[in-house]
Amino acid sequence: QVQLVESGGGLVQAGGSLRLSCVPSGSIFSINVMGWYRQAPGKERELVAMITSGSRTTYADSVKGRFAISRDIPKNTMYLQMNGLKPEDTAVYYCWTQGAWGQGTQVTVSS
Repeated sequence: QVQLVESGGGLVQAGGSLRLSCVPSGSIFSINVMGWYRQAPGKERELVAMITSGSRTTYADSVKGRFAISRDIPKNTMYLQMNGLKPEDTAVYYCWTQGAWGQGTQVTVSS
């Protein structure tokens, strides 16, 4: 079973940027689809963005134009570049692939 390790969360002011990273235990080249979910306090976990092995991407409407998901195969890493952050983006962000979740990384956006 694939294991996923996230990093890059933190505290940022509204309008700022963060980049999250996710490294799988195996080769990212062999993974068909990966993505990022987030869960805010008192809310259900929701999809933020997803990327396929063919680099097809999907975004939640709330982050379109602000967030960008990507994969760097030589670095075996998936990224989520988050720009124009808003307080409502505050949540624990989870890396995901079929059958596995990361441990989560906290993103806090202050107003």
